[in-house]
Amino acid sequence: MTETPTQGITSVLVANRGEIARRVFATCRDMGLATVAVYSDPDADAPHVSAADVAVALPGSTSAETYLRGDAIIAAAQRSGADAIHPGYGFLSENAEFAQAVIDAGLTWIGPPPAAIDAMGSKLNAKKLMADAGVPVLGDIDPAAVTETDLPLLIKASAGGGGRGMRIVRSLDELADQVAAAEREAASAFGDPTVFCEPYVERGHHIEVQVMADRHGEVWAVGERECSIQRRHQKVIEEAPAPLVERIGGDLRERLYDAARRAVSAIDYTGAGTVEFLADESGRFYFLETNTRLQVEHPVTELTTGTDLVAWQLRVAMGEHLDVAEPSTSGHSIEVRLYAENPAAGWQPQSGTMHRIDVDAATHFGPLDRPGVRVDAGIESGSEISTFYDPMLAKVISWAPTRERAAAMLARTLSDATLHGPVTNRDMLVNTLREQTFRSGRTDTGYLDEIGLDVLSAPLADDATVTLAAVAATMAEVAANRLGARVQRTLPAGWRNMASQYAQKTFLADDDIDHVVRYQCGRGKSVELPDVADTEVVTVGTEQVVLCHRGIRRTFDVARYGDDVYVDTAGASVHFRRPPRFVDPSAVARPGSLLAPMPGSVIRVAVTEGDSVTAGQPLIWLEAMKMEHTVSAPADGVVSMLAVEPGQQLAVGDVLAVIAEDDAAVSDAHTDTETPQEASA
Repeated sequence: MTETPTQGITSVLVANRGEIARRVFATCRDMGLATVAVYSDPDADAPHVSAADVAVALPGSTSAETYLRGDAIIAAAQRSGADAIHPGYGFLSENAEFAQAVIDAGLTWIGPPPAAIDAMGSKLNAKKLMADAGVPVLGDIDPAAVTETDLPLLIKASAGGGGRGMRIVRSLDELADQVAAAEREAASAFGDPTVFCEPYVERGHHIEVQVMADRHGEVWAVGERECSIQRRHQKVIEEAPAPLVERIGGDLRERLYDAARRAVSAIDYTGAGTVEFLADESGRFYFLETNTRLQVEHPVTELTTGTDLVAWQLRVAMGEHLDVAEPSTSGHSIEVRLYAENPAAGWQPQSGTMHRIDVDAATHFGPLDRPGVRVDAGIESGSEISTFYDPMLAKVISWAPTRERAAAMLARTLSDATLHGPVTNRDMLVNTLREQTFRSGRTDTGYLDEIGLDVLSAPLADDATVTLAAVAATMAEVAANRLGARVQRTLPAGWRNMASQYAQKTFLADDDIDHVVRYQCGRGKSVELPDVADTEVVTVGTEQVVLCHRGIRRTFDVARYGDDVYVDTAGASVHFRRPPRFVDPSAVARPGSLLAPMPGSVIRVAVTEGDSVTAGQPLIWLEAMKMEHTVSAPADGVVSMLAVEPGQQLAVGDVLAVIAEDDAAVSDAHTDTETPQEASA
C-alpha cells in the first residue's frame, strides 16, 4: 500500500454546537491546535462560542438557515483561517456532499472519505453492501408493498439517525399516516424524505462496536457498547462493555468485532465510526447501520479504554498510523443523557432559562485516572434552552471497576445535582439506575414500557421531603423579608420577646398541589409549626435552612428566581411556584381549550371549526426541538374554535383549539367577542 503523507493541521473549525463542539475544542487545546466556532442567532451567547479562540456568526435561527448551510460553514473556515473542519455529530456530519466540498475547498475533512459516507448514507444501500460482505442483516420492505404478515414493522429514515423519522407500525390502517409523518420528520432533520421499512424486533438489544481506521489499512474495534434503553428510538442510557455480551460470553464479542471490521473494510473506511447491530437474547445479531461519525455515547468507550477518540480522529486525518495493538478495556462506564424534557408528560421538550446547573464531576470532557464522574455539558448556568435544537443539556458519565458501582456513583451524582430551570428527565434517570431490572443488566429496547414511566418518572422527593421543603422555603422567605431589620444592634433579625400570631405562606408544587405552611414565631428565634409534627427549625438563612424532623437533621438550600423557588436537599430537589395574589381573568382559558404543551411551530392541522372529533383523535401536529409531536382530542366533542394554522409559532400554553361538548356550543363560540389572542393572553 502506498504511504499517505502526513498532513498538518493548525486550526480546526467545528461545524456544530453544544457539548460536542466543546468536547472537540478540549482535545484541540490539548494538542496545541487553534479553534473556531460557528453559531446561529439563538446560540450567540452559548458556551461553545466562548470556548473557541474565535467564532463566526451564521445568521438565522433554524438548522436549515445555519448549521445545515455547508457553503456558509466553509466560508467561515476560510475567513477565520481554519485549515480543517470537524463536523461533530448530527447536522452535516454524515453528508457526503459537504465532506467533498470541504476537501474541494482545500481544507482537511476530519472524517471518513465522502465515498464511504455515501455508501452508508442510504441505509438501503448499506444493507446490500453489508450482506455482500458477509455481515448478517435484516431484510427491508418497500412501504408500498407491506402486507399484514409483515407486521409489526419499523419505518426508518434512509438518510438519518437519532430516532428521527422512526415509527413503529402494528396495523395496516395506520401505515399511510405513519409513513407520511416519518417522511416529514426525515425531510426536516436531514433534507431527505426517503424512508423504508424493516421487521420490528420487539425486545431486542442495541449493541454497537466503536471502530477506528487509518489510511494505511489498519482497523481497530475499540470495544462495544449497549444502548438498549431508548425513548422515541433515541438512546437515553449507554454503557460499556455491553451487559448482554458480558452475560452470554463465549465468542460473541469477537464475532461482533469481526463483523464490524468487515463492515468498514468493505467501504475503505477511515477515522472514527460505529457499526450498530440489533441482537436478541440468544446472541444472534443483525446489522442496523454504520454511523460514519463520532457517536454521542463515545465517552463510555473513552473511559473504559483510556483512548481519546477525538485525538485519534485528528491524528488519522493528519495521516498518522494507528498503534499496532487495539486498546484493551478496563472497568465499566455508564452514560446518561440529561434532557430538558418531561418524561411523565409524553416526553414533552422544555425550554427557557437554566438559572443554575451544577453537576459535581471529577472532569469535564476528559479522561479519568480513577473511578469518578465526567460531565460533557452544552450549557452553563444562565444559558437559554432554545426551541430550535435538540433538548439535551449534558451527558453525565461514570467509570468504576464494576457496573454496580458505576450505576450507584452516577445515580448519586445526578440526585445531588443542582438543576434550576426547565423540567428535566433527571428523576427518571436516577430511578432507572436504581431499578432492580436495570441493576441486573437484563434490559432491552422494551425496558421503559415494561417498567412503566409512572414508576420511573416518580419524583425523587417523597411527600415528607416536599412538606419539609415547603417549610424551608417559608423560613428562608421569612428571613429574606426580615433581612437587616434589628430591634437592637445586639439582637438578630426575627428575634421576638413575645409570640406572634399564626402566619402562613403558600407554595404551588409541579403537581399543582398547594402546600400551605402555617408558622408562629415564638420567644427568641423559636418557630412553631402546628401542622408539621416532630419538626424543629434549627437554623434559618435566606439561602439555607436546617430542620430537625423526628430526630434527624437535614439541610435545605433555597434559591429564588422571581416566583420560582427551588429547594435542594441530599438526594432530592423540589420546585415550587409562588401563586399570584390576584388572577387576571384574561389568563384563564375557556373550558375545553387545548393548550400548546410545548413551544414550537404548527406543521399540520387536521380539523376545521365545526368538525366532530372523538377522544384520542389526532388534531394538530407540532414540531419542537427537531421532533414531531401530536396533539389529540381529550374527549368527544365539536371543534368550536380553531386558533392556529400551519407555520404558526407557539409558546407554552397558547390556545390551539376549543373542543365543545355539543353542536350548540359552536354557535355560542361565534357570538363570543373574545379573540384567540385574548384567550391565550
